[in-house]
Amino acid sequence: MFCISCIKIVETKEELESIPNGKVLINTINAHSYNTAQKDSLFAEALSKGDYLIPDGTSIVKACRWLKGKSQPKERIAGWDLFQFEMEKLNEKGGKCFFMGSSDKVLSLIKEKAAIVYPNIVVESYSPPYKQVFSKEDDDAIISAINLSNPDLLWIGMTAPKQEKWAYSHWNELNIHCHVGTIGAVFDFFAGTIERAPQCWQEHSLEWLYRLLREPKRMWRRYLLGNCIFVYNIWKEKF
Repeated sequence: MFCISCIKIVETKEELESIPNGKVLINTINAHSYNTAQKDSLFAEALSKGDYLIPDGTSIVKACRWLKGKSQPKERIAGWDLFQFEMEKLNEKGGKCFFMGSSDKVLSLIKEKAAIVYPNIVVESYSPPYKQVFSKEDDDAIISAINLSNPDLLWIGMTAPKQEKWAYSHWNELNIHCHVGTIGAVFDFFAGTIERAPQCWQEHSLEWLYRLLREPKRMWRRYLLGNCIFVYNIWKEKF
């Protein structure tokens, strides 16, 4: 069983500033990730053994407090918060950012917007094949593209749990010196292909409801059924 009360989780946004330079893997966790980790041992290992784990969900923050776990997050830190923090920091000094994941269309939009919002960052990217499991040739091509780029910041966006498991499984093959974040939907948020919930919805912890209302057919199982499963899993961990 994957136990959230047993692992270290970043507690405040200020802690992001203390993450050391160098090769660091930063993952996010929300209710859906927690549920998935209960039945996917590699995913659970990837979350537990990454360098930093940020609470991308108010449900995770409240669960950690109720469980009185190893960490007591004081606030939600969304993948978007991590993205903005790292991009602004890199833009101040200038450097190269590599986006691995998503489609060529989304990556093209990311490059266009980044040129305006983060003019001091050179953006490179790679769109992997759209398939459930990569072949060795696929993996080798991705790793080669990343290593050849040698970025100052690497984002991996292939949705959970695929992105976390890929980064963890190939960590030793990535000859890089930078922070690596698995941020999924942030690729689409930044590109503008998916609209993020308005600020007032975010502030009231209703971002999940906004996504459900916008995409009910795709999201109902994740949120309506998944939220109930999350409560059940947290209850099991507690008792």
